[in-house]
Amino acid sequence: MNKSKFSLLVLLGACSYGALSSIIKIGFLNGFSFSELLGGQYVFGWIGLLLLVLLFSRNKVSKSNIFALLAVGTSMSLTSIFYGLSVKELPASIAVVLLFQFTWIGVLIEAVANKTFPNRGKILSILILFVGTLLAGGIFEGIGEQLSTKGIIFGLLAAIAFSIYIFTSGRVATTVPTYSKSFLMTTSATLFVCLIFPPTFLTDGTLQAGLWKYAFLLGLFGVVIPVICFSIGVPKVGIGLGTILGAAELPTAIIASVTLVHEIVSPLQWLGIVCILIGIFIPQILIVGKEKKRTIKPST
Repeated sequence: MNKSKFSLLVLLGACSYGALSSIIKIGFLNGFSFSELLGGQYVFGWIGLLLLVLLFSRNKVSKSNIFALLAVGTSMSLTSIFYGLSVKELPASIAVVLLFQFTWIGVLIEAVANKTFPNRGKILSILILFVGTLLAGGIFEGIGEQLSTKGIIFGLLAAIAFSIYIFTSGRVATTVPTYSKSFLMTTSATLFVCLIFPPTFLTDGTLQAGLWKYAFLLGLFGVVIPVICFSIGVPKVGIGLGTILGAAELPTAIIASVTLVHEIVSPLQWLGIVCILIGIFIPQILIVGKEKKRTIKPST
């Protein structure tokens, strides 16, 4: 499999994440509650990853790594909880824009943790992301005034939780195989979700009444497909290109909200989305440029 095919796998993983907000919104419209949809996503996703581990990754994991990964999984579940609550209160297109603030929040967390000031490229990226958020959020069109304050807070909390999840998952138990690592994190995330929202849908008939369709899709697009695609593709294409391809989540979410939920996105909001994508790409483009200079120098 050549590099372009690995890139397509990463792209597929990112697009699968982008479909989540619209699936949740449709689930709401069909009478299912947030707790039922979220619980269904994690239960079905956990079962899917369990099957993957049993088939492809029966490696032993040390107790210290197990406990560390279980701890990281709580931030994963918090991301889903806050994001789902945001989608419940806001249009799916706005909720995903708020979630994408994890890009600049992650830069700040990295700067504090490493005690280094962000470089010019990252600062420029943060500024563009901020402007893009104002445009995409409809602030200049008065749309922002109509949005739920509670929904905005939940969206930003989801971004913070996701930033913590990315930061910690990249530094904890790095030697553990991807399937086993993802399964352990998902295990604690599932337990945490079920603790807060008891999975009564498993016994009260809601699952058989139609919830299973949404739970299956959410588990597939929110857990199983991204894990498979990222675990296979990212090591082959590299972190830099993997991050750029991962940005496909945002336009996918917006397109899904327009086509599936029939939400209206104004030209200024589309401009804001483009700004956000540019803000995400800038640091990665600079990194690629530096790597090319390094490879050229020895040959001259």
